[in-house]
Amino acid sequence: MVTLNRIYTRTGDSGTTGLANGQTVRKTDLRVAAYGEVDEINACLGLARLHTAGTALDPLLARLQNELFDLGADLATPAKPDEAEGSVLRILQSQVGRLEAEIDALNDTLPQLTSFVLPGGTPRLRPCTWPERSLAGRNAPLWPSLRRTRP
Repeated sequence: MVTLNRIYTRTGDSGTTGLANGQTVRKTDLRVAAYGEVDEINACLGLARLHTAGTALDPLLARLQNELFDLGADLATPAKPDEAEGSVLRILQSQVGRLEAEIDALNDTLPQLTSFVLPGGTPRLRPCTWPERSLAGRNAPLWPSLRRTRP
């Protein structure tokens, strides 16, 4: 359990921030952008969960929120060349595989798509779910660049 006594640093804003390992980087750093995007997707999932309470989807979304938080921690912690497996919280391939299987299972319950899905859906969920789609799409190009330039 993480305990936070305060959520501000009292250091002012010099345009830099600290990563989980203590390294200081510019707020424009690709790594900071990536975990900021993940945090934004997580916030949208929290909004969507206001409408899924008591449904079978809610526990899945709750777990996804936790895993996105873990992904943010992973992104905020640069890998070390000698890092022992399990010594730092990292997203595992098994988590990715489970999510893909869950997406496939949810897709199996839908009619076959014959075109791209346009933003819409139910009035209650529309403002909650379409932002995640856009944010995830906007975030996707960051991953290859981050992987190439930052371990």
